[in-house]
Amino acid sequence: MILVGLLILGGALAVLLLSDDTQRIAGMEPDQFAQLAMSAGLLAVVAAGFWHQFRGRMSANLTALLLWGALGAALVAGYAYRDDARIIGDRMLGALRPGSAVTGSDGTVTITRRSDGNFHVRAEVNGQPQGFQFDTGASSVVLSAESAAALGIRPAESEFSVRVSTANGVTVAAPAFLDSLRVGGIVARRVPALVSRPGALRENLLGMSFLDRLASFEVRGDRLVLRGR
Repeated sequence: MILVGLLILGGALAVLLLSDDTQRIAGMEPDQFAQLAMSAGLLAVVAAGFWHQFRGRMSANLTALLLWGALGAALVAGYAYRDDARIIGDRMLGALRPGSAVTGSDGTVTITRRSDGNFHVRAEVNGQPQGFQFDTGASSVVLSAESAAALGIRPAESEFSVRVSTANGVTVAAPAFLDSLRVGGIVARRVPALVSRPGALRENLLGMSFLDRLASFEVRGDRLVLRGR
């Protein structure tokens, strides 16, 4: 291969020496022909060097080429189908971690039912993570005293004036407003809420004061689907 490159360079040089400056060579100007011949000769020499190295470890080099080719194809496919891959990944996360709010490409938020039969919703209140139980029977979002305290909401004793029914019976709660309540890609601002007395509520309730802000919500089998406005 190196000999071929040298022959190309030598032949081109001979043609250039035998021709005059005004004569076209193979339909090209002499300068163009010289550049083409130089490039072809150098390419042949470089290819010969690569072939010499490649031939000694044919199997290993072929394996490396195939691996790099497969990696390149995977990267191209991943970029081309990145949106579909994200949707599949989100669905897998929702199945593996029930309660995780999975936002679809159409803006809907899907939550998978827990093994106990309830929908536990992972949300953010005022930017801080909080867990809720989906409850259409609750007229308002209700926070446990512990969750409210973690958010910096500590009603005075005189503010516990709203009668509410819980699994433990009738009690009183204090009204409050949440600056923001986020579930997946859905965010509601200034959400009316209630704060229960200490020990009266084991889990926060995602009630109608948030659900009424949605365009719709529905249960499809083991999935809760929320749509924002």
